[in-house]
Amino acid sequence: MAQSPALAQQFFPSLCPLAEAVEVLASSGIEERGAIYTRAEVVEFILDLVGYTPDKPIGQQRLLEPSFGGGEFLYAAVSRLIAAYRASKAPNFDQLLNALRAVEVHRETYNQTYAKLLAQLEGLKFSLREARALADTWLVRNDFLLAEHDGEFDYIVGNPPYVRQELIPQVLIDEYRRRFSTIYDRADIYVPFIEQSLAMLARGGVLSFICADRWMKNRYGGPLRKLVSERYHLRAYVDMVDTPAFLSEVVAYPAIFVIANEPGNTTRLAHRPKLDASTLKALATDINATVSQSAAVKEIPVAARGSEPWILEALDTLGLVRRLEAQYPTIEEAGCRVGIGVATGADKAFIGKFDELDVEPDRKVPIAMSKDLATGTLRWGGLGVINPFAPEGGLVRLEQYPKLKLYLEARKEQIARRHVAQKTPANWYRTIDRIYPELVGQPKLLIPDIRGEASIVYDEGACYPHHNLYFVTSANWDLRALQAVLLSGIARLFISTYSTKMRGGYLRFQAQYLRRIRIPNWSDLSMEQRAAVIAAGASKDPKLCNKAVADIYNLSEAESALLFDVGV
Repeated sequence: MAQSPALAQQFFPSLCPLAEAVEVLASSGIEERGAIYTRAEVVEFILDLVGYTPDKPIGQQRLLEPSFGGGEFLYAAVSRLIAAYRASKAPNFDQLLNALRAVEVHRETYNQTYAKLLAQLEGLKFSLREARALADTWLVRNDFLLAEHDGEFDYIVGNPPYVRQELIPQVLIDEYRRRFSTIYDRADIYVPFIEQSLAMLARGGVLSFICADRWMKNRYGGPLRKLVSERYHLRAYVDMVDTPAFLSEVVAYPAIFVIANEPGNTTRLAHRPKLDASTLKALATDINATVSQSAAVKEIPVAARGSEPWILEALDTLGLVRRLEAQYPTIEEAGCRVGIGVATGADKAFIGKFDELDVEPDRKVPIAMSKDLATGTLRWGGLGVINPFAPEGGLVRLEQYPKLKLYLEARKEQIARRHVAQKTPANWYRTIDRIYPELVGQPKLLIPDIRGEASIVYDEGACYPHHNLYFVTSANWDLRALQAVLLSGIARLFISTYSTKMRGGYLRFQAQYLRRIRIPNWSDLSMEQRAAVIAAGASKDPKLCNKAVADIYNLSEAESALLFDVGV
């Protein structure tokens, strides 16, 4: 059994900071430990998906639940396990002891679930002594990512914790990074939970989790996707967007995935099933069938390809995406630059009404906010942002700018408590991102981050973008022409293919996804095509944009119908 944090602290004094950090998690609140509990119907569905059913010899196999929380998966698994045990011709109690492991770091949750498990086992006709022997062996209170585990498992199921890195003690994050190769960029903690669980999966074993779908497409999920692609089989994926899969509301979109430790070349897909027991049981049967005949289940070539995002929806547009990717360069290869606006870390200090920012004239620039683009054109709201950077790089010396010095020092308490300021106290007054004033005067396209449809706004050279705006500049392409391309549905085609969705069906128009857009080289367009696409962009008329774009991409009638159904 895994070493408890208390014992680790007693016998290994050098681990005290780590053990203390685990104890912080052991007494943390719901948000800090990412506790979101799963509906019973969904739990039963996942157990059916992995084949953990009483008609199989599951008493001779092993199941793991890495973060048991309130016990939804645990109680359901125990019911099935004991049913199989009772049906066995030669029930073996010692074998039963080895059949299940469930881990939980939170002390109070562990104690409550332990008590409920004892009651469940006594209700299943075990003596108190037997029930305690099972509960003591099955349940482990520890940090799943740090604990030592006893052997491999045939089934691994659950709902791993959804926790941002900044909510976890730094000493723990550092140790997690040392142990797990999939913690990349700002990966949430469920990512190493998946890595550790896969490492414990026996040959032929099956894992199924319900968790946020972001790792399947975004940048931080790349190393985990690569691991799955190289060593495992993405057997099935069930999109749970807009389904009430949890007992509380969540912001992130959930999905259920089934990964097996086996070779395989197909992935079965289902989308947004009705959450009732009979529908989910039938769907699990269809997904697991040797040959699925159900209209609710699609089968595609295995979706996991290296670290590439998993394309598991919009399959009707995938062929068009692949054709454009094969034929045209990326937007940046075609001579455009994609960037993001400035993050200050303290907008109330650094941003204010431009005319009222009492600093030297060259220490402020006009800034465009998302709300300035609400009408589809740039209507500057009159705000400005402080620029603490010198033209040659680095920060200006405050002694040379008395007004700036007075302004910043009046707000020093707010500015200096930012993380970026605490890392380098001497540079306490820098914005998170460097400001390049020359960007103000450049023509550019401004693109808000979260939108249902692409919002592409032309700025002739008036403002600096705020951090929730992305921008595109180009030395090659005419920006009015590029505006027509992005408004036509090309942007949404690529963004919807590669980005994760937000609540309400909104998309993230982030730089990492914008850079996947493919466009022709400007030099490859005829003079007539250039004129048509420039005029379309200036008009912002959807029909004109569609017509001009269909011509420059050589779209067939079928592709045009597909694309413009997506984008307009």
